[in-house]
Amino acid sequence: MVKLRLKRAGKKGKPFYKVVAADARSPRDGRVIEEVGTYDPNTSPVTVKIKSQRVEYWLKNGAQPTDKVYSLIRNEGIVYKLHLERKKKSAEEIEAELQKFNANKENRIKKVMDKKLKLKQRKAEKKKAEAAATEAPKS
Repeated sequence: MVKLRLKRAGKKGKPFYKVVAADARSPRDGRVIEEVGTYDPNTSPVTVKIKSQRVEYWLKNGAQPTDKVYSLIRNEGIVYKLHLERKKKSAEEIEAELQKFNANKENRIKKVMDKKLKLKQRKAEKKKAEAAATEAPKS
């Protein structure tokens, strides 16, 4: 069985991934059939480059994406395009729907970045509160 999965590269502590089509029995960083994209989680927002035609080819021929790869290709709109094709939509309708999807992409990215920022702020406030609580009994 062919899987669409991530192949790790990069330095220690600075991962960089290639999105690959590989036999499910081969090791994570072992032999691959084809490289179909890249994923860099070190940038903010993350950088994803995917060859959509090749991913569509593999999905149509039975390749199973891992959870992370599925979320990456879903965010790129590839899964939505395949869904529309299965619904027997015309090429013009598919193109119009994908343009709407991509127009909302910036809003989705902004929401995620805002969530991450709020989480960081909460953690910083919690650390300050804990530091103040540990200093108060000493004095």
